[in-house]
Amino acid sequence: MIIQLKENISAKQKEALIQEVHEIGYKITEVKTQLGDYLIGIGKKEFDIRKIGQKEGIEDIHIVSDEYKLVSKKWKVKPTSIDLGDEVCIKDGDMAIIAGPCSIESEEQIRKVVAHLKENGIRMMRGGVFKPRTSPYAFRGMGIDGLKLWYSIAKEEGIKIVTEVMQVSQIEEMYPYTDIYQVGARNTQNFNLLDELGKVDKAVMIKRGISGTIEELLQSAEYVFSGGNEKLILCERGIRTYEKASRNTLDLNAVPILKSKSHLPVIVDPSHGIGIREYVPQMALAGVMAGADGIIYETHEIPEKAYSDGQQTLDFSQSARLADWIRQTFAMRKTFELL
Repeated sequence: MIIQLKENISAKQKEALIQEVHEIGYKITEVKTQLGDYLIGIGKKEFDIRKIGQKEGIEDIHIVSDEYKLVSKKWKVKPTSIDLGDEVCIKDGDMAIIAGPCSIESEEQIRKVVAHLKENGIRMMRGGVFKPRTSPYAFRGMGIDGLKLWYSIAKEEGIKIVTEVMQVSQIEEMYPYTDIYQVGARNTQNFNLLDELGKVDKAVMIKRGISGTIEELLQSAEYVFSGGNEKLILCERGIRTYEKASRNTLDLNAVPILKSKSHLPVIVDPSHGIGIREYVPQMALAGVMAGADGIIYETHEIPEKAYSDGQQTLDFSQSARLADWIRQTFAMRKTFELL
């Protein structure tokens, strides 16, 4: 059960409401976000919802049977929009394009990627300054100094930054220089990290776990929402299966399923999803047609010289073509939706 409280509810009204719900046999958890105050009731006893709904101080009330309640579409039918400012949004009915290198490597690289994005009308740049690498000897990023440098260059050109946060201690120092915190596949069930991201007023994109289910991805988002942050984005980035022909198996089934289960925007990552450069464009366009609200992919001036993920990274000419194809395919999808 989700009870949305009115802004002007009094302490006395709230106390009486909580007492009423307790008497029904439900456990109550209070959730306060940037956009509203909620009471989450957990219990199995059946009751007449009208008995609670008529109480003073209630804006709305919903019965939600899903384990993930706040991110469920059963109570919030209108899709969530993520407004990053400067007319940059991720939302239903639009197509966000996020592109950039796997790793932030140097000032020269940043300037070249930013110029490429600006030339192609792409307003969001991805990149890693803290890199989770399988080998401890691989390049692990430029750290906070790299993020500050990147931010100073991107801000001048109106480019928003999407970058991975790996641990709780990084959240605060990254805050002034980040537009979207990315939770990587290895951290999707790092519940301490998710709890802390619930306390920040910045967008959070959660990638699906390496072997994670759709349900687990939604539960991870529920952690952040219940912590107080409604600015959430879900990302399908492929899962590990027994198939060895590609890096991962991009589960495009997840896109319409997530859209039907949750009000949160859904992004597709074809670069990690297949891990083979020549097939990234096809999978990106498939993601568009599957109903995604955006595509995030990797690009580098010379992929063969990239510090990481070169095998799945597009060069600038390939990236420019893909951005154009994404827009054309999205326009086609919109036409089909009208039929």
